[in-house]
Amino acid sequence: MINERKEMVRRLSEIGYIKTEKVRKAMEAVPREEFIPASNRPYAYVDQPLPIGEGQTISAPHMVAMICEILELEEGMKVMEIGAGFGYNAAVVSQLIGKNGHLYSIERIDSLAEAAKDNLKRTGLEGNVTVIIGDGTKGYKKEAPYDRIYGTAGAPQVPELLMEQLKIGGIMLIPVGEQYYFQDLVYIKRKSEDDYERKSMGGVAFVPMVGEHGWPEN
Repeated sequence: MINERKEMVRRLSEIGYIKTEKVRKAMEAVPREEFIPASNRPYAYVDQPLPIGEGQTISAPHMVAMICEILELEEGMKVMEIGAGFGYNAAVVSQLIGKNGHLYSIERIDSLAEAAKDNLKRTGLEGNVTVIIGDGTKGYKKEAPYDRIYGTAGAPQVPELLMEQLKIGGIMLIPVGEQYYFQDLVYIKRKSEDDYERKSMGGVAFVPMVGEHGWPEN
């Protein structure tokens, strides 16, 4: 499906979601079809979210590209992801931070975490990614502080524990708003110990971020 992948990347570049050469290369390098259930593989390069089980989805390719561009990821960065899903977003980010960087991806659903680990290993992209089963709304203090933090699910508000685990000068990107599918993509930059710059990057639609500092589990 490499031709379909290249065509998807071309379209996203033409529209303007992909702005930089490094994000273009990262999106071209990762086989999205390996990070979705087999039944949905024919739709791997359609620009839309797809179900992956457990009421969760893999983000649309344009959203993955947006997240990577806004975060301004660089080689060697330490990054935390809230919501591994099947590991696709993590795989793309892993390309951008390189072998000297590391991504810690927190996933609350055991079966998805195991699927993400398997998918990353099978595609040879697991080298700089650690998938952890846990409550992502608490972050992962053991490896804090982080250069970048981002969420792949929508929270009712920005969890304070995540803000505290961001480096000074670091950037966080997290959907905040309604429980089901209507949120603002909030950009946060830590300016100093107690000063954070915030701005909205526009409307998005994500599944709920469930956890102690997010939405309650139904």
